[in-house]
Amino acid sequence: MEAVKRRYFSNLGVMLGRSMRHITRSMDTIISVTIMPVALLLLFVYVFGGAIQTGTDNYVNYLLPGILLIAIASGVSYTAFRLFTDVQRGIFERFHSMPISRSTLLWGHVLTSLLSNAVSLVVIILVAILMGFRSSAGILPWFAVAGILMLFTLALTWGAVIAGLSAKSVDGASAFSYPIIFLPFISSAFVPTNSMPSIVRAFAENQPVTPIVEAIRALLSGQSVGNDIWVALMWCVGITFIAYFIAIGVYKKRA
Repeated sequence: MEAVKRRYFSNLGVMLGRSMRHITRSMDTIISVTIMPVALLLLFVYVFGGAIQTGTDNYVNYLLPGILLIAIASGVSYTAFRLFTDVQRGIFERFHSMPISRSTLLWGHVLTSLLSNAVSLVVIILVAILMGFRSSAGILPWFAVAGILMLFTLALTWGAVIAGLSAKSVDGASAFSYPIIFLPFISSAFVPTNSMPSIVRAFAENQPVTPIVEAIRALLSGQSVGNDIWVALMWCVGITFIAYFIAIGVYKKRA
């Protein structure tokens, strides 16, 4: 049993290293995942921020949670792209012919998504601090924020796995993230939902991004999170489980 465990983690380390090397060697990935959300942050704070009424004096504090979610949605699209590429090039078949644990092929991509997105989020938060972001939260709320963001990343990553394994073209694999990137724009990420028309408001208040944004915003501002954090966790955990089992089913058919 110990030998099996050692081999599993050894295989996982190899797959993780392989996937991480693809990230570091692809400058367009780094630019898209990090620079695009930073550009949105700059645009909304310095161009639109003065015209948006949120009831707060510091718009960057209000805006940051939504930008972080957009960065994650943008980042996981590359997981779908890399998986699609592996499938098309027959990489999975080559690995399946070797004495390695098959599940490590997927988990290598998933862990790479978690690590690369974590780095992007740290960079975006540092830029936000330079722009005036301030938080009164203690260490525990920050850990809670990190946990929510990682759960959200994990949920979207397993969705990206489904897209990467099922897509018929590279455009189809990459298109997975487009609706998710758009969701924060129809939520409380940029403006309060009470300023929206009734139909749009109903959608905004009952989709997963709004409670996640509200929970992160409350934690970072040192305010009571109320039920938002539980709703956010339910969305993240529910999506993760559903996407995971679907992804495993698709992978077994592929294998």
